[in-house]
Amino acid sequence: MQELIDKLKAEAGLTDEQAAKAIESIKNYIVEKFPMFEGAVSNLFGNS
Repeated sequence: MQELIDKLKAEAGLTDEQAAKAIESIKNYIVEKFPMFEGAVSNLFGNS
């Protein structure tokens, strides 16, 4: 997940905290809309 945080920081100009919050929001959105993918999303983004 650090690679994605680094990419968000570089391309979107986000801080570490902003990038982590953005990833968490995206993760939660995907799980909410597609609950059957919760396991895959957790593996991809981590279990945070």
